[in-house]
Amino acid sequence: MTIWSSHIAHWVQKEGKEWQKDKWLVEICSLPFTVCRWKLSPRVVNALLICGCLTLAACHKKPAAMPSDSLLKAYDTEQDWNDPQHLIPLNYLQAEGKRVFYNNCVWCHANTTPAGPSSRGNLTPTPPLMDDGATLNGLSDEFMQSIITLGGSAMGRSAMMPPWGRTLTPDEIRGVVAYARAVAQPPYRPPPSRAKDAN
Repeated sequence: MTIWSSHIAHWVQKEGKEWQKDKWLVEICSLPFTVCRWKLSPRVVNALLICGCLTLAACHKKPAAMPSDSLLKAYDTEQDWNDPQHLIPLNYLQAEGKRVFYNNCVWCHANTTPAGPSSRGNLTPTPPLMDDGATLNGLSDEFMQSIITLGGSAMGRSAMMPPWGRTLTPDEIRGVVAYARAVAQPPYRPPPSRAKDAN
């Protein structure tokens, strides 16, 4: 037993017999004193230990905010074109449509492209934006798939819309329609008969 631990043992004898049962506690409490050569009472040691624990607890880093449950289940996300802080969750079909859109459609159906400005402003009539829910929400999925497949002139619309039926697969075309529905502003609401079929 060192000099410092003997001081603590003497204090324990003086303060109460129940501390003598826990000699291992006396030895542990005396360890810092043998290293530091400080004469501190066990009350001071306890106060220092409590302060140290509270300091460590205060330094604990708060966990980051968890994304909403729909984002955890999403296959991909798309940044809302009108609100950059909002992410739109996409399922697999919608994510496939996003890929096709950014490879083929972005040049006419967005204001900007990954490469810079789009050609949309140079076209007459101006094509609707992909997120233009006011225009596209009123069109059926079948009509949108037909205009993508056959082109605008075959559907009585602008001849500037080329036919994509020989370039894209039917699944890719369905994906583009699903992507347009996902990013639409105002949000797309399926007709009541389609909503029942989806459930």
